[in-house]
Amino acid sequence: MGAKKEIGRLTRWWHANAPTRESLEKSRVLAPVAHRILEPSLWRFTRRSVPRGVALGLFVGIFLMIPGLQIAGAALLALPFRANIPVAAAMTFLSNPATTPLILMASVWIGNWMLGRSADASGFMALVDRHASIREWGAWLFSEAAPAMLLGLFLISLVSAVIGYVIADWFWRHRMGRKWQARKLRIGKVHQSGALEKAAGI
Repeated sequence: MGAKKEIGRLTRWWHANAPTRESLEKSRVLAPVAHRILEPSLWRFTRRSVPRGVALGLFVGIFLMIPGLQIAGAALLALPFRANIPVAAAMTFLSNPATTPLILMASVWIGNWMLGRSADASGFMALVDRHASIREWGAWLFSEAAPAMLLGLFLISLVSAVIGYVIADWFWRHRMGRKWQARKLRIGKVHQSGALEKAAGI
């Protein structure tokens, strides 16, 4: 009962966050490559494309924390990696207003520890809150806080992507294994039933 409830919750989350082909087709950022993004093979759920989509979505969603660019970034990266686009785009939503402060604090702490600095995340959050221009983001990249935060974000996003890939791959294999076992069981029952009918002369 608990497993069904969790699956139902994941399904609702998926329908609420996964982009549609129409929404990506209308994106101005993706307009130059819209014909490639809408390629059917990138929307199929396969053993290879789904884990790749999970990994890319987590990496882009955590590392590229600029709202509005995460889905576009995930969709663009899905092209060379042949990843599932809706999965990649939906996974970027795991970086949201509730999780962003924790991710930023962790990234700054890791970056400071590795670089020996004492930066903070307040400047980044201020840029996000006022929807800063590209020029302002460029200026921030040359501030003292940027290297520590970017290094921390890169490491967190990379580790999250690897873990996400492993979990998604395991889940897919486990799910497919259970389906094959159920199929073999059904086939076995059919054969057993046929043998019994034959033995009984039916």
